[in-house]
Amino acid sequence: MNEKQQTISKSVSVTGVGLHTGVVATMTFVPAPANHGYKFQRVDLPDMPIVDADVDNVVDLSRGTTIEQNGARIHTVEHTLAALVGLQIDNVLIQLDGPEPPIMDGSSVKFVDALLDAGIEEQNAYRNYFEVPEYVHYKNKEKDTELVALPLSDYRLTVMVDYNSSVISSQHASLNDITLFKDDIAACRTFVFLHELEALYKQNLIKGGDLTNAIVIVDREVQDGELDHLSQLLNKPRVSVDKTKGILNNVDLHYSNEMARHKLLDLIGDLALIGRPIKAQILAARPGHAANVALAKKIKKLIKSGKGDIPQYDPQKAPVFDINQIGQLLAHRYPFQMIDKIIALDENSVVGVKNVTINEQFFLGHFPGNPVMPGVLQLEAMAQTGGILVLTSVPDPDNYWPYLIGIDACRFRRNVFPGDTVIFKCEFTSPMKRGIVKMSGRGYVAGQLVCEADMIASLVKKK
Repeated sequence: MNEKQQTISKSVSVTGVGLHTGVVATMTFVPAPANHGYKFQRVDLPDMPIVDADVDNVVDLSRGTTIEQNGARIHTVEHTLAALVGLQIDNVLIQLDGPEPPIMDGSSVKFVDALLDAGIEEQNAYRNYFEVPEYVHYKNKEKDTELVALPLSDYRLTVMVDYNSSVISSQHASLNDITLFKDDIAACRTFVFLHELEALYKQNLIKGGDLTNAIVIVDREVQDGELDHLSQLLNKPRVSVDKTKGILNNVDLHYSNEMARHKLLDLIGDLALIGRPIKAQILAARPGHAANVALAKKIKKLIKSGKGDIPQYDPQKAPVFDINQIGQLLAHRYPFQMIDKIIALDENSVVGVKNVTINEQFFLGHFPGNPVMPGVLQLEAMAQTGGILVLTSVPDPDNYWPYLIGIDACRFRRNVFPGDTVIFKCEFTSPMKRGIVKMSGRGYVAGQLVCEADMIASLVKKK
């Protein structure tokens, strides 16, 4: 999986009819800056409102996932989002001149093709992965649906579907490498059972549906008169049934388990609404949009709790800033330069590493015989980490001094001893105004919180 965030190199558009609304719309993918995420924009509405692709904005799950914000609604977002996740594109503005992305052929492949034509561009910011820290479970007994997210330092998904149908047997699909999405999953089309068609039309859905953008599974005996009626519904010449395949109008399947693969595609798109790329093993039995979104909400709740959102340190990876580069930014020198590496840095957060050794001067007099790192120096190391974040937020850091001017809610949770490696993470909690900025900071040893504080810093111009 990618370490750096990505966007597209140029804007690219696709046009087509929406599956459920039946409205023809043009969807344009527009490059976006780091940490922008996925946002839809209804350019056909007054003031062109923005809708964040966020699970908290889900308002309808009728045969697709619909989001709404700022008075604007976007129907059936899952295929679009799956294409972006599958290509590991992090930041895109998705402009729409209608209420629903084009259904195209019922899969994500046309979106993938368009995005690849636009080109993918790496950005100078690290991906803000959330590694699921514990077993997360969703179950709906009535629908016999069950989804699980398990800890894993990768992103893998397995789906099982079973419709108790004589036409479709139980199917499984897996994706163990996200880079295989475009080849193995993207072209898998949406599907519907014949017995559902009429009901969906009566519910004012699938207005844009026809045999070019969905697989119709014939799960019962069909009379000749019914075929004529179906032809009128689908606005097609007389349709037929290949009884050996159980598919309406002799559509050839791309894969024998295309239905399970499409459900996996939907799952990827719905989980994109968590708002961050995740690392987890996802297991799903008979998933649907409601279950997918329910699991996404559970994971987002876990993110909000702060549990599991602990920075990971791999000493084999090259740092963003080494000790010499840190010295070029910060004015501190031995014995008061407290940070050894910066291992992650973007517009809103920074992660620094402090290796604590018995050679530190303060151990000579601080609890001799029981060496414990002073809390005030833990705070100083955290503040220096935050200082890197503050300085790199301006184009001319050499012209400023970063000063710590406020501390609040400071707590020391555990002792820090020689031999410990402290991982500090600082995040902006408010935009910088007149050189003043607020941050939250936390320090971890072996995944355990050892200290935390809210800090206020000031950038003062050098005279």
